[in-house]
Amino acid sequence: MRILLVEDESAIADTVLYALRAEGFEAVHCLTGGEALREAQRTAFDLAVLDIGLPDIGGFALCRELRRGRDLPVIFLTAQNAEADRILGLEIGADDYVTKPFSPRELATRVRVVLRRAGAGSAPIEPEAGFVHDTEGKRIRFRGQALDLTRYEYGLLAALLQRPGAVLSRAQLMDRVWGDALDSGDRTVDTHIKTLRAKLREVAADSDPIRTHRGLGYSLEHD
Repeated sequence: MRILLVEDESAIADTVLYALRAEGFEAVHCLTGGEALREAQRTAFDLAVLDIGLPDIGGFALCRELRRGRDLPVIFLTAQNAEADRILGLEIGADDYVTKPFSPRELATRVRVVLRRAGAGSAPIEPEAGFVHDTEGKRIRFRGQALDLTRYEYGLLAALLQRPGAVLSRAQLMDRVWGDALDSGDRTVDTHIKTLRAKLREVAADSDPIRTHRGLGYSLEHD
């Protein structure tokens, strides 16, 4: 598993790198957001650990760029008692938060837990909901049948599968699937959810694993 660590304090980064590598991870350290974006163009990472207070690009903006066109689990490093940062990070889909100062070994453990939950680098199976997701081939099967999905339908379902049971807001789904597309809005998400549901019902007429949470967003529940 390849981990991208973006932290501008070298002393902190060195201890984190040591802990990650001791756990068997391949870890790459970048001091700035710009360096991280260049590295991400060359290397496919399974998870990113991002400091929020970077000198060039804020951690939240960097998260959006790194996630453009793909699902990437992210753990944010934040200053102590930075409640506003934690709330904003959760709104954009943070998988976990670690507050400074922290134990590098605890962070390495959290990385492993998030990767296990996300199923990074493998083809995770959600047998209760009937889905099999081939992340490398970007294919999803439902109750044994391959789904014929558009790019955005696949992106939506992949995002929901990555965090089963979690409610993802329309803004989170827009950010993960459409990025900065100017001609897209909340109704775009709703429209694609509708067509996605129709395709799932073609496979199993009695099934509706995608749940609508009014005023909040959507989740994928066990059917």
